[in-house]
Amino acid sequence: MHKEVRQKLIEYIKKYIDLFFGGDPSKSPDYGRIINKTHFDRLHRLLNHGRIIVGGQTEPESLYISPTVIDEVSPHSAIMQEEIFGPILPVIEYDNLRDAIKIVNERPKPLALYFFSRDKKKQKLVLSETSSGGGCINDVILHQPTVTMPFGGVGESGIGCYHGKASFDTFSHKRSILKKGFAFDLKLRYPPYKNHLNFLKRIL
Repeated sequence: MHKEVRQKLIEYIKKYIDLFFGGDPSKSPDYGRIINKTHFDRLHRLLNHGRIIVGGQTEPESLYISPTVIDEVSPHSAIMQEEIFGPILPVIEYDNLRDAIKIVNERPKPLALYFFSRDKKKQKLVLSETSSGGGCINDVILHQPTVTMPFGGVGESGIGCYHGKASFDTFSHKRSILKKGFAFDLKLRYPPYKNHLNFLKRIL
């Protein structure tokens, strides 16, 4: 996040975690759990990469990990090497937008890219200089349930896309068939090729 909004954004994250889930998210009926122990253990290990500034509480027996924000994260740390799929938000501060774009482009293409800015020139810059499966400007995840928009990855984040006609296209095989009659055939296709090559050179 940009250094000018970093502290204010972190304060808002804390505020809305409390507003959405109460002072103790583990007691909220609206807050989920990690799907299984394997993924819980994977996410638990990621909590060690940086300094926890929001959350960080865990309950292994119920597979609970609180909404967590981690600061002082290196772009090269383990938490930045794969999709997290958990309630953990690593924070990397930047000063120049091109530095942030560089960080994105140094990694495998993401499934989604989210960018928040009122500046349309900056929006255009980010979209034109990065590649991702999809994404949102000034929101998150809303592109995924929108059935009229194809959803899928690119490169390591996926192949193909689905939703509506995109699903039909993805799961349909386009078969190419050339149909030829017997009335005409090109002798240039067959050996010996020596005279054919001289003829083709003269034509070209």
